[in-house]
Amino acid sequence: MRKVTGPTEHVVVVGAGLGGLACALHLAGAGRQVTVVERESVPGGRAGRLAVDGYTFDTGPTVLTMPELIAEPLAAVGEDLADWLELTPLDPAYRAYYPDGSTLDVRTDTVRMAAEISRVCGPREADGYLRFVDFARDLWRLERDHFIDRNLDTPIDLLNLNLLKLLGMGGFRRLQPKINQFFRDPRTQRIFSFQAMYAGLAPHDALAIYAVIAYLDSVAGVFFPKGGMHAVPRAMAGAAEKHGVQFRYDTTVEKVTTANGRATGVITSTGQHIPADVVVLNPDLPVAYRDLLPASRRPRRLRYSPSCVVLHIGSRQGYGKIAHHNIHFGAAWKSTFDQVIRQGRLMSDPSLLVTNPSRTDPAVAPDGRHTYYVLAPTPNLDAAALDWTGGLARRYADELVEVLEQRGYVGFGAGVEVERIITPADWAAQGMAAGTPFASSHTFLQTGPFRPGNLHPTLENVVFTGSGTQPGVGVPMVLISGKLAASRVTGPNGGTR
Repeated sequence: MRKVTGPTEHVVVVGAGLGGLACALHLAGAGRQVTVVERESVPGGRAGRLAVDGYTFDTGPTVLTMPELIAEPLAAVGEDLADWLELTPLDPAYRAYYPDGSTLDVRTDTVRMAAEISRVCGPREADGYLRFVDFARDLWRLERDHFIDRNLDTPIDLLNLNLLKLLGMGGFRRLQPKINQFFRDPRTQRIFSFQAMYAGLAPHDALAIYAVIAYLDSVAGVFFPKGGMHAVPRAMAGAAEKHGVQFRYDTTVEKVTTANGRATGVITSTGQHIPADVVVLNPDLPVAYRDLLPASRRPRRLRYSPSCVVLHIGSRQGYGKIAHHNIHFGAAWKSTFDQVIRQGRLMSDPSLLVTNPSRTDPAVAPDGRHTYYVLAPTPNLDAAALDWTGGLARRYADELVEVLEQRGYVGFGAGVEVERIITPADWAAQGMAAGTPFASSHTFLQTGPFRPGNLHPTLENVVFTGSGTQPGVGVPMVLISGKLAASRVTGPNGGTR
């Protein structure tokens, strides 16, 4: 494994997102002196927090799986997860709503989930689910141990017996046909394949290796941290600070300074130079190359994941029949992905994620009020020249509210007290390439060793972390990326300074 050369005593981490925080904790645990420089006044990056008139909203991810991946960087400094976060398992993890009026509760207890599938779709489908769980669990263990949780420098690093196992399991087939081996009902086919959108692809285009996302989402368990998802970076930053990591909030890094093929530190917007032996960059990788680093050796042009519009709604209206996370499928399926990804169009029959955090944690809203997070996939800014800065944002938000009312959220629009609309233009303004919070898509040539590497090709002490580099998109992968970035500095076993 390639690693940083030269001294590594003092590391500057640019950005206090989940990847940067995980990296800082692992580095602190290995005895490095770490300074985290963050432009906002709080940690979190994309996992931020918006507070308006007594309502609080998570501005980034809302689904938390694999909390052991939070426990791992905390353990690097001798801290216990339970001392920093109060996690509530969500049951159901999701509630799926289908165009025919049926619903399916996604439960992480396999016995109860098999019974639920049998109730809704029949016993044959339940048998397919149990076979899928065995397949996906084995797939996750194989991928995590041998392909995800390790630094890959070249495709040659993949050549081992485990690659043959992955091939034998059908991991390099397309996802939708693989899912269809286990499920025949369109409802179960959808609930165990829609997660491909997280990887930036339609289920019929994604590789079957991404069935692990459905495993994490639907089998391993979904949790909600008290206080919302933003409690995760707050906890990680608190533990890091306790163990000597210095945080400099409200400080924007303008560029990385270099000399003789090495980074020497960073320059802030106030002109201050912060020296460093190693610089770790947590901003979106293409933007970090573009804005912070010398122009040479930028990564090749990337294909980006779809973006999304998010509505943050504070409301007088509550709904007793919904769950914490709700997926509302439209009648269209393959054509919906084609519209967003291939045609650069808004969904004509949208499938939506509606999260209702106040159901689990009433403290995120005033008494008797509710918070809603409505996510609709949209084309990214490379795929479509949609004018989000004009009237489109308002029109589309109104359209989404109308769709929700048609799908059972009676009086949703009339109950709105607070509303914020986040569009691809807003994601771009926050520093996300192509206006998407989901980074580059996980095509074959943007996966594993083909994804932009986390060690700069010519600056031997510049390291990257976050969703734009290995292993990829999603909270679990970003947390692992922090560990991988730290091991580039310390070596795989912590190393010596």
